[in-house]
Amino acid sequence: MLLKSLEFKTNVGQKVKVMEIPVLEEDSKYKFMIQVRLQTFLTSICREKFPKKCYSFKDYLKKVMKWPDYEQLFKVGELKNNA
Repeated sequence: MLLKSLEFKTNVGQKVKVMEIPVLEEDSKYKFMIQVRLQTFLTSICREKFPKKCYSFKDYLKKVMKWPDYEQLFKVGELKNNA
């Protein structure tokens, strides 16, 4: 799975980086849910008075999503011969 990061400045000029944002295909059933969760997450960061410099979106999803959906989203295919 491809992951991307997003870097932006808050209203007070502090740089914030959000890492581990999953890149999904257009026909993925999780695409809309991830977009809404990302927007909600970014809004909550912007409302903080003193945000941290770096956040993990994957850790946030682990807290707010149902576990079976989270596993399905981030599942990694089994590698053959430890490759």
